[in-house]
Amino acid sequence: MTTSPDPLFRVSGLNVSYGRVHVLQDVSFEMGVEPLGMVGRNGMGKTTLVNAIAGMLPAQSGSIEFEGRDVANKAPFQVTRAGIGYVPQGRRIFPSLTVHEHLTMVGAKKGARWNPDAIYELFPRLAERKKNGGGALSGGEQQMLAIGRALLTNPRLLVMDEPSEGLAPAVVDHLAGVFRRVVSEGQAVLLVEQNLRFATELCDRILVMVNGRIAADLPASEIAGDPGVQSRYLGVV
Repeated sequence: MTTSPDPLFRVSGLNVSYGRVHVLQDVSFEMGVEPLGMVGRNGMGKTTLVNAIAGMLPAQSGSIEFEGRDVANKAPFQVTRAGIGYVPQGRRIFPSLTVHEHLTMVGAKKGARWNPDAIYELFPRLAERKKNGGGALSGGEQQMLAIGRALLTNPRLLVMDEPSEGLAPAVVDHLAGVFRRVVSEGQAVLLVEQNLRFATELCDRILVMVNGRIAADLPASEIAGDPGVQSRYLGVV
């Protein structure tokens, strides 16, 4: 595991269960402001981890430290206030609310980096669709809106769960460009993905989750360029 004197974010010995099913088993890792990728097959525990970080699931033991403060088992609004933004799998857009209503319900702080105008500049397509309801948006537009909504909390850490899922290659490429832009501005990102290419092109370091554990912590170049590593950890042939 890569270590640093004062990591921005640290998960230590995290255990999470669904009933009698022990899903996350002593998960530990840490990161600074660099983008960190996490990959793994379906059912390996990635979304469970994200939900625990976001305050959606309780932890039985272990800690989730952000800027030195333990946020494990805090309510979602407390996690957000602490500085962690969350882009959920499946986007979770309100069908009856317009794009603009989504982007004004958060209440961005005056003078903060991200406000509705900045989101429209980042995603011009949303500006074109600002009066459309969430249910009338394409999958790619919904994903842009989900990312914009999370950025409006002006997080220090942005946690993204499967942002490329179900999207056309051109849309994925566009999101990759947005990812690079916000990272270049100093945004810390934890990117949880099944799309190995997307994750390895955007992050220099990749965690691999297997059966609820961190099975490997590798440079992106190593996992991207070694079919043997991909086969061992991801079942990629």
